[in-house]
Amino acid sequence: MSIDVTTLDVRDDAAEWNRYVERASATNPFYRAEALAVQARETGTTVHLLVGFKGQEPVGLFPVFEYRKGPITGAFSPAPYSWSCYLGPALVTVGGLKQRKVDRRTNRFIEGSLEWIEAELSPHYQKYVTGEFEDVRPFVWNDFEATPGYTYVVDLEREEDELLDRFSSDARSNVRNADEQRYEIVEGDGDDVEAIVEQVAARYESQGRPFQLTPTYARAIYDAVPAGAIRPYTCRIDGEFVGGILVAESDTTRYRWQGGVKPDANIDLSINDVLDWHVMRDGLRDGLERYDLVGAGVPSINRYKAKFNPRLETNYTITDGTFGLDLLIDRYQKHV
Repeated sequence: MSIDVTTLDVRDDAAEWNRYVERASATNPFYRAEALAVQARETGTTVHLLVGFKGQEPVGLFPVFEYRKGPITGAFSPAPYSWSCYLGPALVTVGGLKQRKVDRRTNRFIEGSLEWIEAELSPHYQKYVTGEFEDVRPFVWNDFEATPGYTYVVDLEREEDELLDRFSSDARSNVRNADEQRYEIVEGDGDDVEAIVEQVAARYESQGRPFQLTPTYARAIYDAVPAGAIRPYTCRIDGEFVGGILVAESDTTRYRWQGGVKPDANIDLSINDVLDWHVMRDGLRDGLERYDLVGAGVPSINRYKAKFNPRLETNYTITDGTFGLDLLIDRYQKHV
């Protein structure tokens, strides 16, 4: 039986789409219909929710953002300037299927999706950034380029002491010797989401680097998704905000979405070591499996992330087309 690819409406069919997201493997809060609607609104794009069905059974999801600038059309996932963790295609759970059937399903779903995109959007350029979707062969077989990217992942397993013992000696020392009477780590609210993004923006500005994620956009995502899907971890000293990390959470994984920048204040406390430890420790306590540090492509940042003894994972940036490339890449920034 073939795979039929159809589309759902991001508002009218939100509940149905979200049910499929919850059944799919390797999805995150940015796949939810309400989050996709915010991304489309904030980036000036149109989102198309592609679903592949085998009969009545959903087999795959693919949120695609249509961006138009003059005569040029681009298809993206995530949307330009959305600064989402990962999107791209996702398979609805295929547990128990033999590899031959999984391969066939994946290939037919991707080919059907690409046929829909070509017929309905006719994009000059396409760019999809995947997370845990590993089988990019159907894209390659359709003449796309698949460029590997990298991230660090900490497995949340065993006991808390064993997790901490895996850190580098300086990270262990920074966590164990931190004076808990001096600071407070709490999971905050929408105001803290904005404070974290404002701190990141200030850090980028001081380095002369562009940063398009706005505090209002990040808060709109936070407000749109269910409670606990975006978690703003903050560090306060004497009641004053000094740093934070925005964590996106799926059923299995915590993603280090934003934050964790070096604070401007000269404080005798390894704020980010302590923040990351609390994020991991709480994830372990809640039964999550992974902490994705979201990116391992910048050597200076890698040195910090590697202190938690993560393992290296591969993801992919999938592209096709060159006409208008400069204009579209200027509109598409992905954080590392």
